[in-house]
Amino acid sequence: MKKFVLATTAAALVLSGCAGGMTDTQRNTGIGAGIGALGGAAIGSATGGNRGAIGTGAVVGAAAGALGGYLWSQRMENQKRQMEAATQGTGVAVTQTANNELKLAIPSDVSFDVGRSNIKSNFAPVLDQFANGLRNNPNAEVRIIGHTDSTGSDAINNPLSVDRAASTRDYLVARGVSAAAFRIEGRGSHEPVADNNSDAGRAQNRRVEIYVGERAQRG
Repeated sequence: MKKFVLATTAAALVLSGCAGGMTDTQRNTGIGAGIGALGGAAIGSATGGNRGAIGTGAVVGAAAGALGGYLWSQRMENQKRQMEAATQGTGVAVTQTANNELKLAIPSDVSFDVGRSNIKSNFAPVLDQFANGLRNNPNAEVRIIGHTDSTGSDAINNPLSVDRAASTRDYLVARGVSAAAFRIEGRGSHEPVADNNSDAGRAQNRRVEIYVGERAQRG
């Protein structure tokens, strides 16, 4: 049992040490798996005590932890349903990620005009509804990622994508969501979801993506 726990702890430390080269999803998934394995091993030891129970507990725990570093609570499910209803027919995609985050992918016809970072009027009702859910979830962590189409150079697109994320954050903060909940990023034109050779494709690429994860409440 001691050897297994030490090995699992070492693996978790390696995952944490390598986190700098991982995406957010990979980092949370890896750390979740390590923590889950430790928890599963402890449960196996407490309930069975033999090597088989300990090993099974670790495997189950790792699998549960690998589902994501976030919880998918009833509160998150309710917010997903509310956002699906609020965005119906708008083109906004509302999904649950493999890492148990609520994701909103908001295209340009809802969010931003070409070369602009101002919140469009038809984006405001979506964000208003979203703010309601965030205010009721003190454990939420929010990432907002701005994107552009390929029009213009990186010198223009990279700061513009950050400005779009910042505008979205500032709008939500102005409606009572804690500023501490947010992290913003800009990816410029480097992560297109459609062909930049057409107007329709560029419109899809000119977007923001919002991710919300709920951490377990620390007691």
